[in-house]
Amino acid sequence: MTPHTIYFVRHGETDWNAAGRLQGQRDIPLNAVGERQAADIAGVLKGLTADVAALDYVASPLARACRTMEIARAAMGLAAKDYRVDARVKEMSFGIWEGHTLKEVRERWPADFAAREKAKWPYAPQAGESYADLAERACEAVGALRRDTVMVAHGGVARVLLTICADVAPQEALRWPVWQGRVLVLRDRAFAWSPLTPESAAPPPG
Repeated sequence: MTPHTIYFVRHGETDWNAAGRLQGQRDIPLNAVGERQAADIAGVLKGLTADVAALDYVASPLARACRTMEIARAAMGLAAKDYRVDARVKEMSFGIWEGHTLKEVRERWPADFAAREKAKWPYAPQAGESYADLAERACEAVGALRRDTVMVAHGGVARVLLTICADVAPQEALRWPVWQGRVLVLRDRAFAWSPLTPESAAPPPG
């Protein structure tokens, strides 16, 4: 999909992550753990590339992604706010499910939850998006890249990038945990995860 390397960073932890709540496009800020994860990721990025200043930097416009980007850039000695935002790499919307845990969704909307479990990639909650919807807009964002790029976004975006950039089958991509505090490197139709950092965390997939 792209000849360029993507260094993908999932935003740091929020209180909703810690509670297992579906955030979607709700603008939930980082918590203290998330801020430490963002600082840790700077060292990981510096270890993965020879010149962090030569990379492009793009983030989801949601606050948790922007804050992660700004902390990481500052920790690498770069201007904190010198990056692009791209709404096409926002997290998928979970519609009326946002703010609920998966347990709550299963109890409150059992038929809808069951339908999603049977066909998670194409399923969209009421007033929300599917992974297929997210993949369509993320594909446009990837196609617009012009050089190797650090992208700070969300767990759902990471999963669709595995399909777009590394030929991972959708159902397999949905089973991958997406760690906070690690870097997903997408290059040459393949992918690899950076080593765990002290604050790495992978909440249950949603």
